[in-house]
Amino acid sequence: MIKLTMLGVGNGSTNHIYNTCFCIQNDKGNFLVDTGGSIELINRLEKAGIDYKSINNIFISHAHTDHLLGLLWYIRKLSGDGLWGKIKFNVYCNDVVHDAIIGVSELTMPKSVCRTINDNINFIILNDGDKYNINGIEYTFFDAQCAKVKQFGFEFIDEGKRIVFLGDETANPNIYPRIKDADYVFHEAFCLDSEEDIFRSHEKMHSTVTDVCKVMNELNVKNLILYHTEDTHGEERQKLYLEEGKKVFAGTLIVPNDLDIVDIK
Repeated sequence: MIKLTMLGVGNGSTNHIYNTCFCIQNDKGNFLVDTGGSIELINRLEKAGIDYKSINNIFISHAHTDHLLGLLWYIRKLSGDGLWGKIKFNVYCNDVVHDAIIGVSELTMPKSVCRTINDNINFIILNDGDKYNINGIEYTFFDAQCAKVKQFGFEFIDEGKRIVFLGDETANPNIYPRIKDADYVFHEAFCLDSEEDIFRSHEKMHSTVTDVCKVMNELNVKNLILYHTEDTHGEERQKLYLEEGKKVFAGTLIVPNDLDIVDIK
């Protein structure tokens, strides 16, 4: 059985909640999904009780700063603690993400790190439909066919439950067959529908809560996890998102806060 520790649930512009990233945990290890945009990643892992040195598998969905830059701080932490080169780990990503990691590293990291980055990180460049066993679970990675940037998602089955992660753009109708009848789906929800004129999620290729919930209801999704949100409502955010979403979504709606744990049941 797995649990999902939500290290952050915010979009790329949030100040009070961390950028969306989470850890899939089971008795065989920790699999980090995206890394957020800063050294706050290390702090979040510590608060969640996850030893950063135990992360040996990382997936980065796309090359935006709020998903990728935390990896560089992860590397800096290993280097600063004298562990760079002693702890090897896998990074699953598409080719655009790989090139961004190498390029940004060369501009911002010590030369000693850059010279050895391919020796110490096993980059696994993903193609649509690739399957990999990570901590005893078979993941199928897929091109999410996003409009803004090349972005991958994944799906896997745990104890008969099918879980689908879609990245952080509005789901392309071309991948609806992959989503249909899923037990759990991760989907971004940038803002409340009533605040679309403020946040302009649609022009950013993002969704309102109502947008997501209507489509996922039509696709017969059982449990819907909303993340990658704005943070202007403070402690009321979760309540407001749930109230709006439940009007159009018949399944179980989950709006986690930072550091919440989602149990797959």
